[in-house]
Amino acid sequence: MDIYYLYYLIAGAFSGLLAGLFGIGGGIVIVPILIYIFTAQGVPEVALTHICIGTSLATIIVTSIGSLRAHHSKNAVNWQVWKHMAPGLIIGSLIGAGVASMIHGKPLQAIIGIWVFLVGLKMLFMKNKTVEENDFSKLPSPVGQTAVGGLIGMISAIFGVGGGTLTVPFLSNYGLKIQNAVGTSAACGLPIAVAGVIGFLVFGQFIDANVKEALPNGVLGFVHIYAFISLSIASFFTARIGAKLAHKLPAATLKKAFAVLLLIGGIKLVVNSDIFLV
Repeated sequence: MDIYYLYYLIAGAFSGLLAGLFGIGGGIVIVPILIYIFTAQGVPEVALTHICIGTSLATIIVTSIGSLRAHHSKNAVNWQVWKHMAPGLIIGSLIGAGVASMIHGKPLQAIIGIWVFLVGLKMLFMKNKTVEENDFSKLPSPVGQTAVGGLIGMISAIFGVGGGTLTVPFLSNYGLKIQNAVGTSAACGLPIAVAGVIGFLVFGQFIDANVKEALPNGVLGFVHIYAFISLSIASFFTARIGAKLAHKLPAATLKKAFAVLLLIGGIKLVVNSDIFLV
């Protein structure tokens, strides 16, 4: 077996475990890890970061289905809000995939690094606003919710994430109690991921023919199919383990440690992108 399949499985297991522990989307972990794996695998720099993002979004399709089913079973998904946000999420994700495809690999890696760093800062110092009861009067109009969905979808597709770091604060700040904010955010991850993957599959067809020839087996557009399957299988099992451990381990301490890890990882991605070199 190719050693890289083992790396994919380890990355998926790690991201699933952290997702279960902290309730974060796996994309924030998968994209940086894949950058290092695909670099070692010899993926051309011009397509490297794009394939990491597209593959991450593909894994989010699988994880978001399981997550939204779990939240739906507990009546934690507000489908009315989801219905208003979904069109924006889809359109925004497609636009985001197009925007990402036009950014060169190294600057895009730096942008990912900055995003990871900011998420680390948020986890370390900020808490989501929580409310005890839903107050839907605070939500924007249906058109406003669609517009916000468009912005969240575009940003999420560029970074290869499910949007939880944006959707949960938005919903909790505008009247949804945290359980409903998290549950609805989980459901929002599905249209983001599906539309984003479609975008990266399509836009990935327009890369240079010489770059295509240099790509490893299993890459379709900007999605590595074999990595996607391995990541999804591993994360499916470890996410459950992480969820159980979350109730037994000192969550606050672990969250701070993970935040520091994100800060370091974000800085390394920016430094390795060479954007400061003239």
